[in-house]
Amino acid sequence: MPTPPILQQLEIARRIPHQGRMCLLDAVTKWDAERIVCQASSHRAPDNPLRAGGRLGAACGVEYAAQAMAVHGALLAESVEATCAGAAPPRVGYLASVRSVTLHVQRLDTIASDLTVTAERLLGDANHILYSFRLEAGPQLLLEGRAAVVLDAALLRPADAAAYSSGAAP
Repeated sequence: MPTPPILQQLEIARRIPHQGRMCLLDAVTKWDAERIVCQASSHRAPDNPLRAGGRLGAACGVEYAAQAMAVHGALLAESVEATCAGAAPPRVGYLASVRSVTLHVQRLDTIASDLTVTAERLLGDANHILYSFRLEAGPQLLLEGRAAVVLDAALLRPADAAAYSSGAAP
């Protein structure tokens, strides 16, 4: 029996900058201080905005993981805000790098099952977070890797910070 969702897509979209079809996640099914588990079916959608040439390459799974990390960060910030009077509002995070990414399939659009997107916070401080992530469809591992998130654009290289603040960064 599937786990009932904690958050649906509209609640996810309220917490991340990705809107409309670009909000790729359908639901958050579990989360705690270290980990988030999300579900997605948008990889099968013919109008998925990440498709190129009618295909959705497996590397696009990194964006699914990045959105799970963004939701995780927002939920953590909300939980701190709820327990600490005067807590700072959530900060915008920027995907600074991905490492050790292993693609176990070539494409995501050929996967019939829904995706399970898991991101686990490995370590972090006030300005940097390191996550591991994985995408699965049932028992099949589709991709895995690690990602570094920077919570302050001033910590990026000047050229990267300018691109992010202007909206020109990918």
